[in-house]
Amino acid sequence: MSTPVSIRPRGNPLSLGRLAQDIAREARAAQSEGIVADPLMPVGDSDAAERGVGRALVGPVGSLGTVLLSGPTAGGGPADLELHLARWGALAVDTATILDVLDSSEIDGRGGGGFPLRRKVDAARAAGHPLVIVNASESEPASRKDATLCTLRPHLVLDGAALVAKALGTSDVVVHMHRGSGMAGPLRAAIEQRKAAGFAAADSLSPDQSHTVVDPAWRLSEGPDRYVSGESSAVASSVEGGEARPYFTTSPLAVHGPSGRPTVVSNVETLAHLAVAVRLGGDVWRAFGSDDAPGTRLVTLTGAVAEPGLVVEASGPVTLGDLLQAGGLDHPPAAVLVGGFGGTWVDGADAWSTPFSRPGLSDVGAGPGCGMVGVLPPGACGLAETARIVAYLAGESAGQCGSCVSGLPRLAAALGDLARGRMRRRGVRKTASIADEIFGSGACGHPDAVVRLVRSALDVFAGDVEAHLDGGPCAGAELAPVFMVPGPRRIDSSGGGWK
Repeated sequence: MSTPVSIRPRGNPLSLGRLAQDIAREARAAQSEGIVADPLMPVGDSDAAERGVGRALVGPVGSLGTVLLSGPTAGGGPADLELHLARWGALAVDTATILDVLDSSEIDGRGGGGFPLRRKVDAARAAGHPLVIVNASESEPASRKDATLCTLRPHLVLDGAALVAKALGTSDVVVHMHRGSGMAGPLRAAIEQRKAAGFAAADSLSPDQSHTVVDPAWRLSEGPDRYVSGESSAVASSVEGGEARPYFTTSPLAVHGPSGRPTVVSNVETLAHLAVAVRLGGDVWRAFGSDDAPGTRLVTLTGAVAEPGLVVEASGPVTLGDLLQAGGLDHPPAAVLVGGFGGTWVDGADAWSTPFSRPGLSDVGAGPGCGMVGVLPPGACGLAETARIVAYLAGESAGQCGSCVSGLPRLAAALGDLARGRMRRRGVRKTASIADEIFGSGACGHPDAVVRLVRSALDVFAGDVEAHLDGGPCAGAELAPVFMVPGPRRIDSSGGGWK
């Protein structure tokens, strides 16, 4: 039998806040110098709690000021176990501490729903012997944050999952991803490193009073690369051998999953944050963000930015303008797509000063969603971009509800006609009516997300609508696409393509 290791960080294990001081020192240096971090920067010796709170910091992998992404740059490859332990130290906490950190940090879901992780854990603890699923099925085509964590910082993700498993008293953890995502190899290598180091034990989990965090029995799972297959109930169904389609249930998954077991499905980024918060303390982790957006947040920048697909980590009271500047912009664009392809268009001037927090984004009718921020440049046609996105999303329906099967293709056709200048004013009213019919009628959130996207487009691009109604598309409609949108697929209602 292998013996679980307990490699502790430098210094007293109760002084893990010193890691926060280390990262804060990097953050202050980043604010003034913008240089790249040393992946093995030593832990600070100061006992001060000063963390530069109140400053907005945005940086890519390996840059100073990052937390989850601190360490080697993307070109340096994955942070292996030795480097991970040198930077963060091994886990040595009991169940009560994990639960306390979930309380004090108020870590919410970072996959789009924003559901507090503590509530899922509490529901599953009360319901029986649970299953933990790490949701790495990044269904948003333009998003890269889950892939970034799984390929470059896999041990933070696995640490977070091990902590949830310990809190639930279970050894069953599945990491689920789309086929062909490229995540399986780095995750499998990380798991093997942990096994070789003795992180896994052949016997059952240690009692709650033990501070040893033993790795669970990891299992990797892959499912179809469909947009709605990343939804939590679809993920749980796929893991249990069913179709990777959302299904309707009156019970939360954390109480009753597809197999009858309590099933906690948590996003990759959420779990990585837990791994950091347990080491630093919930209050310290919260202080990396703002009152409205505790902790840091990963964001994928796409569209008309310097490097489409770049993943950055934001801390402090960050605005959309701060994120756009990280993408190479120095002034507001025409518009910003916030939250993914199923997100919301926001006027560029309004977006620039909007806080990137749930309350701040709510004020402009948006939400963080999957953490994607897309830029539409001046001169581009927002209607043409929206039409392409809606055509794609219509083909990604699970094919289970009439609102999706018939409604979304009708909505996509109407947007296509508008984008090509083939619609008259009555058609715009009919498009809005189709959207009203669809909204709230589906068994999952997919049709509602498409409707919100369309409504925001008709509002933000009202001037373009008028121009297109005058008898032809605008000049921007003839330009090359701004967003890389996959080609639309036919709706698969048979279930054959959902395994």
